Amino acid sequence: MAILNKIRQRSLILILVIALALFAFVIQGVIDNPNAFSNSQGVIATVNGTDIERDDFQQKVKNYQDRAGGRISSTQAMNAIYSQELRKIILDEEYEALGLSVEKDEMRDLLKNSFQSYPEFQDENGNFDVNRLNAFISNLKDISPDSAPLTSAGQSFNINYDIWTNNEQSIATNALQQTYYNMIKAGVSTTIAEAKDEYLADAKNVDIRFVQIPYTTIADSLVEVTKSDIKAYMKKHEEKFKADANREVVYVEFKEEASKEDEDAIKAALLKLKGDQPLYNESSGNTDTIPGFDTVKDVAEFINSNSDIKYNDTFLRAAQIPGVAKDSLMKLELGEYYGPYKDGEYFKLSKMIAKEQMPDTVKVRHILIPYAGGQRADASVTKTPEEAKETADSILAKIKSGTKFMDLLELSSDKVSNEDDGEIEFAYNAGMAPEFKAFAFDNKKGDIDVVGTSFGYHIIEILEQKSFNDVYKIGTLARKIEPSQKTLDEVYSNVSKFEIAAKGADFSELAKERGLTVKPITFKELDENMPGLGSQRQVVRWAFEETTDVGDYKNFPISGFGFIVAKLVEKNEEGLMSVEDASVTALPEIRKEKKAKMIREKIKATSVDEIAKNQGQSPKTAAALTLKNTTLAGAGVEPKVIGAAFGLEQGKTSKPIDGEKGVYVIEVTKVTEATELDNYTSIMNRLNTTKRGAVQGKVYQALEKAAEIEDNRAKTVY
Repeated sequence: MAILNKIRQRSLILILVIALALFAFVIQGVIDNPNAFSNSQGVIATVNGTDIERDDFQQKVKNYQDRAGGRISSTQAMNAIYSQELRKIILDEEYEALGLSVEKDEMRDLLKNSFQSYPEFQDENGNFDVNRLNAFISNLKDISPDSAPLTSAGQSFNINYDIWTNNEQSIATNALQQTYYNMIKAGVSTTIAEAKDEYLADAKNVDIRFVQIPYTTIADSLVEVTKSDIKAYMKKHEEKFKADANREVVYVEFKEEASKEDEDAIKAALLKLKGDQPLYNESSGNTDTIPGFDTVKDVAEFINSNSDIKYNDTFLRAAQIPGVAKDSLMKLELGEYYGPYKDGEYFKLSKMIAKEQMPDTVKVRHILIPYAGGQRADASVTKTPEEAKETADSILAKIKSGTKFMDLLELSSDKVSNEDDGEIEFAYNAGMAPEFKAFAFDNKKGDIDVVGTSFGYHIIEILEQKSFNDVYKIGTLARKIEPSQKTLDEVYSNVSKFEIAAKGADFSELAKERGLTVKPITFKELDENMPGLGSQRQVVRWAFEETTDVGDYKNFPISGFGFIVAKLVEKNEEGLMSVEDASVTALPEIRKEKKAKMIREKIKATSVDEIAKNQGQSPKTAAALTLKNTTLAGAGVEPKVIGAAFGLEQGKTSKPIDGEKGVYVIEVTKVTEATELDNYTSIMNRLNTTKRGAVQGKVYQALEKAAEIEDNRAKTVY
């Protein structure tokens, strides 16, 4: 009680202490994350003043991933939706500025063009019925969020109101986009002068004699390139050396993989399954004997209970047997084993269960009863799967009671095979429905039955089987090759020991001492992939965190792989590259410029022959050069040299030209003028087609480049 009284007496002080502690906690959070109370956390990007909101963006990403069925990573989905939203905002501004919109009547026509082939929107005569379309949309709205079926190209699928409205929006957007680009294309044209230049670039040609003094005649060691040279070159070519922010990281890998001891244990466990196993029965107090693979009667049950791969109770042809053990397995006698052997991620122990002979080619005849939504089912098909099965069963009953197969062929929807009395002959490797193929090859001549496939229900009769070959039924016990808990613990221990030792040590030297390979990688802020490790956004995020300093390192668990320990070695912010990075590109170009100057200074003569003699080179010739082809025979691609040739009169010699592979001096020996055309319309039309075809890509690129974009993806959702 005394303690409680003291607390009551000092309650004001206590409240102040708690308040100060909470305030300090909040302030620390703001310091650690200055954007914590910023609206930018809810905005993915701002494009020309328009925000891409986080919640809406993430919902669209989820929908996109759902449609992709797990075939793409979350980053790939985000990139796709970001590009889509960016494009929409930029182009919507253009549409609004031009007063473009899709009106109600136009939208109705667009929907008709998009959905007129759907049977749900057709009347009894197969014509598009707008009332049925409106009724369908109204029903979707009423039953939302439930869905209703639609059929396209014989395939049935479900659609709800949200998906429908999104689809309508997409149709309208595409129409607006087409109108916008068509307006621009209408303003793109080719003049007669342009068409004439195009013609001359291909029709006019020149012959030249030339001498090339290759840059390789001067050793690189004789050309000094300083940091100042590189900086000057970078300043002159700034666009070439602009770089996004990046982080340079090195890392080592610790794989969680089975040791030799683990593999030996897996193989021993497989071999142990061959023999009978004693099992103490607590109820009876006796020791029971559990049959092993040698003596077990129910092979399927035994394998399914003891294997990581289920039993395959079918006969295999030679081509279907795993190549890694094919020859050995085919040589087995009944009851003999092969293994354990390694096949991909598994150790396997295989036993020959049975051998038979089966045909490689069969001839059957069939009657197909399709159902609505079945593969390749005609729009006129209305039967449900149950009704189609019932019809097929009744046809089979008639045949078994004496009705001739041929008399019932008119009931089949397979009109192609009907022309051959319903007969189909095919080899085992033919692309038939698996259920159809299984019945034809696994049964005997004369057998007849109803078989269901994705096309419908077939009444199949086997008429002939030929080209019999050996087939094999093989029972295989498989165990996935995985590391034991002991091995996993050792891997994690090695990771921890490496991290501890890395503190204050040379990362590369430490890795070398422990037999690890140091791998370098450079990330941009929105990257995700690491070679051989797939998507690893966790590593990229860490490398770009403000609290991660050069020299910091961290271990990361990699699903299905193990661990990596990564170290940040360099931070490069957005802007011009460092001199060191730029030197990779700049150094060869600067060296080439300096060599060109040195070569020009050595050229004193004015004729091709004299220069060739003085420089120890041989004169060369090139015939029928055109402006369209910038390749110089015997020298390579040399656009400056070709261009200079067309700027000289016949008999004239050029000054030294700095080319790609060396310094050139050329003499024009012949000019063949092009014959003027009476009409350049065909060339104008061709150029118009080319120019207008490029409008869509080039216009959007220009609009995006001109847009003001604040990209917050890396700080929000990535």
